[in-house]
Amino acid sequence: MKKIVFKGCGTAIVTPFNEHGVNFEEFRKLIEFQIANKADSIIVCGTTGESSTMTLEERKQTIKFAVDTVNRRIPVIAGTGGNCTASVIEFTKYAESVGVDAALVVTPYYNKTTQDGLVAHYKAIAKETSLPLILYSVPSRTGVNITPSTCKKLSEIENIVAIKEASGNLSQIAEIANLCGDELHIYSGNDDQITPILAVGGLGVISVLSNIAPEFTHNIVSDFENGNVTKAISSQLKAIPLVKALFSEVNPIPIKSALNMLGYDVGTPRLPLIEMSEDGKNNLKNELLTFGLMK
Repeated sequence: MKKIVFKGCGTAIVTPFNEHGVNFEEFRKLIEFQIANKADSIIVCGTTGESSTMTLEERKQTIKFAVDTVNRRIPVIAGTGGNCTASVIEFTKYAESVGVDAALVVTPYYNKTTQDGLVAHYKAIAKETSLPLILYSVPSRTGVNITPSTCKKLSEIENIVAIKEASGNLSQIAEIANLCGDELHIYSGNDDQITPILAVGGLGVISVLSNIAPEFTHNIVSDFENGNVTKAISSQLKAIPLVKALFSEVNPIPIKSALNMLGYDVGTPRLPLIEMSEDGKNNLKNELLTFGLMK
């Protein structure tokens, strides 16, 4: 069996911005809120963290700040992926040097590649680090899918330990589970598919929802794993309207609006992303009220 980085709820944490750059004071508050409310890991500088519009120095500072603030209380996973293999290797080495527990490596985007190219890309990265690597398949954003047969090939590499599966294709995810077994752990990359993926052996979720409801999201996984499947499914279904609102515009636009509504100061997304529409905000506020996160 491959190393397990975490079980349960990994929060794909937002990056708070202000006029000076990253708002580290607010970032500390977000991290402490996550740890106090049962998040099982923190994923920093991922899609939700807006890594694509951060400078290299900002990404380095944010990852190191997260590692230092968490101080080994829960695992910290750094998003180190990109569309240049050499740059990904260099950045993954940096993340390893500051003490992250694993790296989340998205498939190359824009230039894309073939399935054989994906194998070569991930092999090259794995060879240059001892970190556990989590593959990240999100075809809706990258235009690249990691097929089950490619997952099988990559699972044979010692430090490729897991995949964040955000294709939305449950048949594909079941096939990956069948082909790879314990050699490639599976995390749901979609908040509306946590229990279905747990049902085929998944270990948890890398979540946007848990930015505002970490304990609730943690409990979906723990209830399922502890045999209270009915309660886990009930919670999953309860979250569907809120999850739909959180993805009604491009992530992380809605989750940043939600955090601001709940009293945090995370700023607005960086261009080309923009602030949430007024209609979207009104709908999101209603769902936060219905869910019980606002009064």
